[in-house]
Amino acid sequence: MRADGDPNLTVYFGGEYVRLGDAKVGILTHALHYGTGVFEGIRAHWDENARELYLLRAREHYERWKRNCGILRINVPGAEELCAITLELMRRNGFKTNVYVRPLAYKSAERVGVSPDDEDAFSLIALPFGDYLHAEKGLHAGVSSWRRVEDNAIPARAKICGAYVNSALASDEARRCGFDEAIFLNESGHVAEGATCNIFMMRRGKLITPPVTENVLEGITRESVMELAHAELGLKIVERPIDRSELYVCDELFFTGTAVGVAPIVRVDHRGVGDGEIGATTRKVQQLYFDATHGHLKDYRKWLTPVYHVGTEAWLDRSLLAL
Repeated sequence: MRADGDPNLTVYFGGEYVRLGDAKVGILTHALHYGTGVFEGIRAHWDENARELYLLRAREHYERWKRNCGILRINVPGAEELCAITLELMRRNGFKTNVYVRPLAYKSAERVGVSPDDEDAFSLIALPFGDYLHAEKGLHAGVSSWRRVEDNAIPARAKICGAYVNSALASDEARRCGFDEAIFLNESGHVAEGATCNIFMMRRGKLITPPVTENVLEGITRESVMELAHAELGLKIVERPIDRSELYVCDELFFTGTAVGVAPIVRVDHRGVGDGEIGATTRKVQQLYFDATHGHLKDYRKWLTPVYHVGTEAWLDRSLLAL
């Protein structure tokens, strides 16, 4: 899905709440020329029955963002301040739909010259956002000819703007070849992840995913799914390298990510996954993730920050809401 922003949306830019249409950067901005930015993605899910918008694992996202910004020596505020700004931003926009929040920190000096300096800036943008990948009937993925960027080149575990040329090339190739999404191999020839998401495989009763040392994003949705699958379904979670050919003989396969949620894969490289239909375990994981992110599972309400009714229910009494 393309989520184009309404110019009248309120965003946080330059230390102020302003119209999206008024938030501009100069054409000589360092990050524009050299990719010296770090972004993050945070979901908020609207629950119609509760008439509430739930921000998902915001503290964890902002803590990850701050750590990753440190790789490029970009300074951003702490998670508590960023959560408070985000809640205010959502309320000012009055969203009553699913939302995607895009924090972006970048080297802001307006000059030519690749060496970065200490001029930093950051912004927070929140957009109405539906399904990133339309996976109702399952996705057809293709293994990309492009390899996943190596940690010693540009760390894939950090959402560094320049690194996403790697994902853009793979996504473009996948769609031009008729696939819904790309799957990266790393330079060792092992499965890394999708172009914009982590990947899980069901094989012989185990849920398997590449370890974070395989040049993958340390995904928060990935972590959430591992917790749900183990605690609620009793699945054994295995982190190990995955060979390409295992994608062709596994029982089930799915992507996870902030934008994609849990997205089933039913074909890889024109080969059916399992019986070519969305697997039973994948459907259970999908439903668990939906219920957890919409406030339906009490044990996982710790992940959620209500936007509009903070403090009105006992389960909201936790440190994240003391903002």
